[in-house]
Amino acid sequence: MTSTDGGVHNLQSMQEYNEALSKPGVMIIDCFATWCGPCKVIAPRVVDMSHSHPSARFYKIDVDELPELAQQLGVKAMPTFYVFKDGQKKGNVVGANENALKALVVKELGA
Repeated sequence: MTSTDGGVHNLQSMQEYNEALSKPGVMIIDCFATWCGPCKVIAPRVVDMSHSHPSARFYKIDVDELPELAQQLGVKAMPTFYVFKDGQKKGNVVGANENALKALVVKELGA
């Protein structure tokens, strides 16, 4: 698992995903593609969120590098964000909708 900016980490294998999912607490996954314009636009906002919500864990997966995980998650468009709490999927946001993502993160953190 490599760190990108600040509190966002790249998941590079199914094993890393499963390990991250097994940890307690709130986990956000940003499913992106390097060729996706909206993904590039929202990426700095996700980094900002990782700093403003340090109790949550933020991860990214490149759907072209981990197509089996993207398929397992049900990614149909990029970016898609998934929020998990204690290993259970709590919701998702399709598209670069910063406000919807913030609202879901805050809801699951109970803040």
